[in-house]
Amino acid sequence: MKIALRMLLALSLAVAVAACKSTPEVVDEPADTTTPTTTPTDTGDGTTTTAAPDPRDYTDDRNFDNSESLLSKRVIYFDFDKSNVKSEYRDIVAAHATYLRAHSSARITLEGHADERGTREYNLGLGERRGNAVTGLLSAGGGSGSQLDVTSYGEERPVCRVSNEDCWWQNRRVEIVYTAR
Repeated sequence: MKIALRMLLALSLAVAVAACKSTPEVVDEPADTTTPTTTPTDTGDGTTTTAAPDPRDYTDDRNFDNSESLLSKRVIYFDFDKSNVKSEYRDIVAAHATYLRAHSSARITLEGHADERGTREYNLGLGERRGNAVTGLLSAGGGSGSQLDVTSYGEERPVCRVSNEDCWWQNRRVEIVYTAR
């Protein structure tokens, strides 16, 4: 019995000493304002996270998938029988021009499209004029000619096949396709 009592006393003493062990005090350090917001952060459970990109940073590759950024928008629509870029799409084109200026290795193919009205030859020409209009704005914004290609599909690749205005406007477009980022 004495041995059992001594063992119980020794165990109690060991538990008491372990419970009293002090833990290091956590000191909050001031935030480092020179660290970019994209620095990976350890969450403590083995995973790391990074801050979301600024949607107005048109030089950040991650904004291609950020729906809040203009870089995620890569279709420019046109009025019937027109090839001038409407003012509502100029900011989108300017965002892509900024990206091209910052990334000299980036390459774009501008795919021009038209609706089904008009001859095949006319629509191919219209698709090319639309692509060239976007090319002109991209070049003016800082993109170089070696980064830009224009391809016209005319009416050959419609996104909508119904013959009415609700459908035709979707086919009058230029798609900005990155072939290299």
